[in-house]
Amino acid sequence: MRKSWWKILAMVMVCSSVVAGFMGPVPVLPILNETIRNIYFHVPMWFSMITLYLISVIFSVKYLNSGERNHDIMAVEAVNVGILFCFLGLLTGMQWANITWGDPWPNDPKLNGSAIATLMYLAYLVLRNALEEEQKRAKISAVYNIFAFPIMIVLIYILPKLTDSLHPGSGGNSTFSDIDMDNSIRPVFYTAVMGWMLTGIWICTLRYRLRLIENKRNKLD
Repeated sequence: MRKSWWKILAMVMVCSSVVAGFMGPVPVLPILNETIRNIYFHVPMWFSMITLYLISVIFSVKYLNSGERNHDIMAVEAVNVGILFCFLGLLTGMQWANITWGDPWPNDPKLNGSAIATLMYLAYLVLRNALEEEQKRAKISAVYNIFAFPIMIVLIYILPKLTDSLHPGSGGNSTFSDIDMDNSIRPVFYTAVMGWMLTGIWICTLRYRLRLIENKRNKLD
């Protein structure tokens, strides 16, 4: 029970934020209207993705320092779960964009950067599958992963701030915290972010433990 408290907290946070996201009060805003509720779902997906990619980088660095195979396993499983949250972020974002901007994928630098970053991490998985020798695969993919993370941050965060963008907080636009987030939204939003981040880490640890069991079974066979 002591080791599971954060998992219970994650479930409570996600469930409460989903209920509040659909049924709680939100400010009346032009253009956005009720779609502002998507801030409880779309934005936490990206926070969770970045957290998981960061965990992956940390374990890639650990692998290069130690050569411990378990570090490589954690790195790849964090990317696997991170890509899941990436796709959820893209899908919720496309739905939001279609309603507010009239196009699910307008020519926006943040959207295009997100697409490139997604392909970059999919290429990481392809690279791993293309290399058969275990140590070589782990080392090359670890180096790739370490370089991919800062490039991803540049693509989805820094470049959109330097160019014209439809997204809040990019291209000189005000952020949600500046114009839309009042006291009815902030508690639910922060709860959703923390809840989904913990859930992503939970899924990652489950996949990691499954991989360890599979490896032990393969050794016995």
